[in-house]
Amino acid sequence: MNKSITRVVLRLSCIILSVGLSTPASCPGQSDWKVVWSDEFSGPTGAAPDASKWNYDLGGGGWGNNEIEVYTDHRENSYLDGQGNLVIRVVKAPSGDYTSARLKTLAKFSVRYGKIEARIKLPFGQGIWSAFWMLGINFESPGVGWPKCGEIDIMENIGREPGTVHGTVHGPGYSEEQGIGKAYTLS
Repeated sequence: MNKSITRVVLRLSCIILSVGLSTPASCPGQSDWKVVWSDEFSGPTGAAPDASKWNYDLGGGGWGNNEIEVYTDHRENSYLDGQGNLVIRVVKAPSGDYTSARLKTLAKFSVRYGKIEARIKLPFGQGIWSAFWMLGINFESPGVGWPKCGEIDIMENIGREPGTVHGTVHGPGYSEEQGIGKAYTLS
């Protein structure tokens, strides 16, 4: 009887040891991460976003989503609130046209691997399409463009669905324009 118990214990020990040896290395803890870029939007009320970190997409043309607003770099459309927030506003002009802002870090910052993090307050309503996404650094290279450059939609929110965000990946050879993604319900 003792030999049987000993064999069972030895076999279990070998199984436990082999499982322990085959377990992949754990991900680094949060304390192991290094901040390589950040913007705390700490300027005075009404200031422009930091030009050393941000560029603007300017103009109209739908941008792939049939958007009707014209993107500007005007202070009424994007500014710091003096409390550590960037405000991006849609403004309806007396003519009936809409203006807003679309900011990007293209040619200012890029990273190959890492953790991307943001705190975003989403507006809601018909016609609003808030997004936080990344494009490949070669987006503006001749013959590349979208979707060949690759895109990761970290978060997109369609204003008529205020409780839902979408995450999607686009790229050559696997998803092209359709993308592979999932919708998430906010709680």
